[in-house]
Order: sequence, then structure tokens, then C-alpha cells
Amino acid sequence: MSTTDDTPQQSTISVSETAAEEAIALLERESMDTDVSGLRLYVQQGGCAGLSYGMRFDNEPEEDDTIYEHHGLRVFVDPASMSYIEGSKLDYEGGLQGEGFHVENPNVVSECGCGESFRT
Repeated sequence: MSTTDDTPQQSTISVSETAAEEAIALLERESMDTDVSGLRLYVQQGGCAGLSYGMRFDNEPEEDDTIYEHHGLRVFVDPASMSYIEGSKLDYEGGLQGEGFHVENPNVVSECGCGESFRT
């Protein structure tokens, strides 16, 4: 499945323009692998609240991934992760706590004190 910014159906994962720009810039600065074609967003077991987000650059989507494209950035999400992050927005924030990517997830019922892990 694939969706893009101009697809009429509502996307279940969105990416802010700032996050897309930062991810693309990071890829261009730090990746020597020219075969990288997108950012994988996933959920893994871990952290004091039980689940945590993960992100990495990936060469190709898996066969059962959902693929989103926002502001020139392709995002791959596997089916197991989708059940935890459906409706989320990937954003990039800067501030006193430092800069970084942040997932705004409407499914979260609690987060750990440091905000690194969550529970749905």
C-alpha cells in the first residue's frame, strides 16, 4: 500500500515538513549508501513503559509494509508497528531538551518520565 501527500484518502501516518526536511538532510549528510530509499518507522519492545519507537534508513520496503510519502520523504511501516502508531505524526522539535524526532501518537495512554517509551 502506498500513499502520498496528494492522495485523496486520509493518511494514517503523517510527517511534518520540518521532519521530512531534517530526515532528508540527515540522509544526504551521513549516508554513504546511495541505495537508501526511505525511513523505516517502527515500534519495539523496550523502555520503562513497555514500548519504544525506532527509526532507521532502509534500502527497500518489505512486501507487507505500508509506504507513505510526505514532502519528498518515503516512510515504511510494518503491519505490527502500524497497530501501535496508526494516526501518528512524525515531527522534528528543537528546544532546551535538545533537538530530535518526535512521534505524536494519539494511541498513547501513558509515557515514561523521560518520554522515550510509551504504552497504548
